[in-house]
Amino acid sequence: MNAPVDAMAGGPPGTATGKAHKATWRDYYELTKPRVVALIVLTAVVGTLLATPGLPPLDALLYGNLGIALAASSAAAYNHVLDRRIDAFMARTRGRPLPTGTLDYRQAIAFATLLGMASMLVLALLVNGLTAVLTFASLIGYAVLYTVWLKRATPQNIVIGGAAGAAPPVLGWAAVSNTIDPHALLLFLIIFAWTPPHFWALAIARRHDYAKAEIPMLPVTHGVEFTRLHVLLYTVILALVTLMPYLTGMSGLIYLATALVLNARFLAHAVRLKLTRRDDLPMRVFRFSISYLMWLFLALLIDHYVRIG
Repeated sequence: MNAPVDAMAGGPPGTATGKAHKATWRDYYELTKPRVVALIVLTAVVGTLLATPGLPPLDALLYGNLGIALAASSAAAYNHVLDRRIDAFMARTRGRPLPTGTLDYRQAIAFATLLGMASMLVLALLVNGLTAVLTFASLIGYAVLYTVWLKRATPQNIVIGGAAGAAPPVLGWAAVSNTIDPHALLLFLIIFAWTPPHFWALAIARRHDYAKAEIPMLPVTHGVEFTRLHVLLYTVILALVTLMPYLTGMSGLIYLATALVLNARFLAHAVRLKLTRRDDLPMRVFRFSISYLMWLFLALLIDHYVRIG
């Protein structure tokens, strides 16, 4: 489907020049997508803390989230390896370590595998088997199911593949309770509903890159107007889903007030994106969606310890 970028460069797959430059720790650090992993770990930590009325056991809090962070970093590194050819086409990603040749793909595979193995050892030996199994399934879901198949197979890739990205609060909760709790599944549902409007806003802004790389993102296959509408529709769904923690008694008025304010702002962004054609709006919606999820989960955490209503 994609042009053989590595072959045209005259080197082995994953390098731009056929010979990797001397790598530094920063190159390996970039493979882990640290900003993405930071948001993942935040949602996992919130899941860990919400799993018990007081403070969770320290080993579950520390080792559980360490294992989840290692697994997320491993999945991100595998994503770099598996997407190295299409990354070379896209302005947003062509400066990554593999397209530039700073790292060889074999180094990246070894690093990703080491992180994944460390994650499983930490979770299986120091937390519990359920968290290890769920985390492994999430890693495979993102690194293989989404990156290898869904991303290239259907414009619904983000919707279907969003399950892997929505798992961290369930994993954090399981690290404490050793169960899959219905309240943890509510947190999963929030992130699952958040993912399409979050990523489709980025896809609108980067649609030409995706088209060049022949990746069937929604604005490429169905057009920008169709995608704008679906960003709005999924934002409405998200707003309704985020009321469920309050309606089920999981959270109180602090969370409810925060959710209402954040949802009003997200809906205003989505409506503006649908009705206007300003070039800067898709990225503004994308950036706001990151802050939205961060503040929503922090509100859940604050509300858990300072319950009002």
